[in-house]
Amino acid sequence: MKDGVRRFLVRDAAVRGEIVTLGRAWREVIARNPLPTPVQDRLGELSAAAALLGATLKFDGSLVLQIHGDGPVALFVVEYRSDGGYRATAKVREGAQVEPLMPLPALVDAHGRGRFVVTLAPSGDTPGQSAWQGIVPFEGDTVAAALERYMERSEQLPTRMWLAADGERAAGLLLQRLPGDGPQAAGAPDADGWQRLQQLADTVTRDELLGLTPDELMRRLFWQESLHAFDARGCRFECRCTREKVSDMLRMLGRDEVEAILAERGGIEVRCEYCNQAYRFDLVDSVALFHAATGTSSTARH
Repeated sequence: MKDGVRRFLVRDAAVRGEIVTLGRAWREVIARNPLPTPVQDRLGELSAAAALLGATLKFDGSLVLQIHGDGPVALFVVEYRSDGGYRATAKVREGAQVEPLMPLPALVDAHGRGRFVVTLAPSGDTPGQSAWQGIVPFEGDTVAAALERYMERSEQLPTRMWLAADGERAAGLLLQRLPGDGPQAAGAPDADGWQRLQQLADTVTRDELLGLTPDELMRRLFWQESLHAFDARGCRFECRCTREKVSDMLRMLGRDEVEAILAERGGIEVRCEYCNQAYRFDLVDSVALFHAATGTSSTARH
């Protein structure tokens, strides 16, 4: 199965849906950031959710889903970009104990201070668009439930999600009712379609989400419905970290701070939290950083 999101529409019921399968892209994430199984699987579910929600972005930019935790897990974060690029990571607190079957609330909301954050960040090339962020208390026993609560709180369209992940794949199904002036309004040919489609989707199993192709899943769940399916939209693992960006961060620290770290440790290593790439800087690199920043290199003078 190719990584991507398949969209479909149930015309008479004015319900749209999406099915996502992440295979290679998901395995790239967990290969670079080994995590305890309960943490890994929840990150996979959040990855599938981000792809489902991000596939409909109407601007160039990114959707970022975060769960800030007060339990063993300090943070889940997934970024999905409008071009299909995706990355994800999770932070487990040092020394924290993660039990094999620990549920999501115990991982991130142990003391009731968990937070769910959604950020929409247009690229710098998107005119007339500014970043937007919504923050709500963490609610729900699963990633799907937390997202559904968020959508309800933010007064978005009625939305349901079914998510699953393991060490090979992350997958999900989304159903969303279209606005009230559509065919589901009074007198519509299929006014009960929203309720019926939810009931059909509720029969899906974890194994089916992870094992069936999008076309197979649509046939399994909605074979009696009048579906219009669209082409799949691809998704891939892609981290945006670069040595140049790390260099810019070190310049922001300032020459004195960087030199103090070098004196103490003999070198600086900055590791990307998403892809685990290590960027190393020694004394020579440090001199070059600030020499270039002042614009006084011999190349610049000539």
